[in-house]
Amino acid sequence: MNTLGIKKDDTVVVISGNDKGKRGKVIAVSPKENKVIVSGVHIVHKHEKPKKQGDAGGIIDVEGAIYASKVQLWCSKCEKGVRVKHTFTEDKDGKQKKVRVCAKCGQEL
Repeated sequence: MNTLGIKKDDTVVVISGNDKGKRGKVIAVSPKENKVIVSGVHIVHKHEKPKKQGDAGGIIDVEGAIYASKVQLWCSKCEKGVRVKHTFTEDKDGKQKKVRVCAKCGQEL
C-alpha cells in the first residue's frame, strides 16, 4: 500500500519542475501511481470530441498529474512548503487522534 501523506483539499507548493513555486489545492490523489493533480499546476491541452450532435469539440486546457514527490504541504504560519510530522492530540471525547503538523513550527496542517 502506497501512502503519500498528501490528501485531497490540501494546499501544496510545487518544489521542482517548470511550475516550481506555484501553489494550489489538491484536486485528486492517486496513491497507486504516486501522483497528485493540483489546481492551476501542469496545465496540458486536451483534444476533446463533441459528445452529442450540436456540441462543439476543440482543445481545452486541464490540469495534468504530477509526481507527489514534487510537492510539499503549505504551512500558512511559516509561509512556505514544509515537511510533515505526525503527533497525537486528544479530541473532545478524550480519544487520541493522529494529526499532521508542520515539522518546523508545530502548527496543525
